[in-house]
Amino acid sequence: MNTQTLLLDALNTRWDQYKSELKTCRREFSEEAVHDFRVASRRLLSFLDLLRAVIQDPKINKIRRVLKGELDDLDDLRDAQTLLADISETIHEAPVLQPYREYLRHKEKKLLRTARKEINSLKIGTLTKRIRKLSRMIEAFNPINLDAGLFPAVDEAFAVVIQRYGLIDPGQPATIHRLRIAFKKFRYMIEIIHPILEGFPADQLKRMHDYQSAMGDIQDMEVALRELADFGEQAPASYDPEPAHSYYRERHAITLSRYIEDKGEVITFWRPAPDHPFPEEKRT
Repeated sequence: MNTQTLLLDALNTRWDQYKSELKTCRREFSEEAVHDFRVASRRLLSFLDLLRAVIQDPKINKIRRVLKGELDDLDDLRDAQTLLADISETIHEAPVLQPYREYLRHKEKKLLRTARKEINSLKIGTLTKRIRKLSRMIEAFNPINLDAGLFPAVDEAFAVVIQRYGLIDPGQPATIHRLRIAFKKFRYMIEIIHPILEGFPADQLKRMHDYQSAMGDIQDMEVALRELADFGEQAPASYDPEPAHSYYRERHAITLSRYIEDKGEVITFWRPAPDHPFPEEKRT
């Protein structure tokens, strides 16, 4: 498979998935449908991030801004649903979370109503035309230039990952969050290009997912603590927030410790520089 075919297939697959999940979301609106639509939007957005590093054209940024806006509008709902799913699994061991759970359920209902209106109001006619133009642009682009620009784009994304990895401070969780954002962009690039990578390890996509999830677990605990603080400001005077705060602080410490222990795995996912071998080449 050449680079041009790879990019066209990736665009078509992600665009079809976006349309399919949007249709499902409108027909059978649910927590799962919203989640799947967000994932499809994120994967299409990641493709655009890779493409704009290879092809510099303002059309790509226009499409990207639309998708980014859609995702931003669903961020609060995503946070509430993630916390509720987590509480459902742990409520038996932490019944002190029950008032917090009810607060989040009430918030989720309001956010779902808003999200349903926003999703039903989405107009994708203009977006469809832009995607078609984007496909024609890839077809018309010189394949040699595509080949020359693809790996450097991934090298640059990984360089940002390593730079932020070097700045990690366990006492400043925001440094891990910044690494997570950069790693997510890099990981989605690898998901796109891995079919043309020789000797690509069969388990690497899963390992990258797990690495990102470990950082995501830390972020989820920080979101839980922020939401809990908001709840505390609205809760009855008789409510004591300290047991719930203590519960999440402990879990935050655990997730942070687990990530820090294995954080060095990040260097095994790509070559350190364009003139260096890939990690799998070293192993062979």
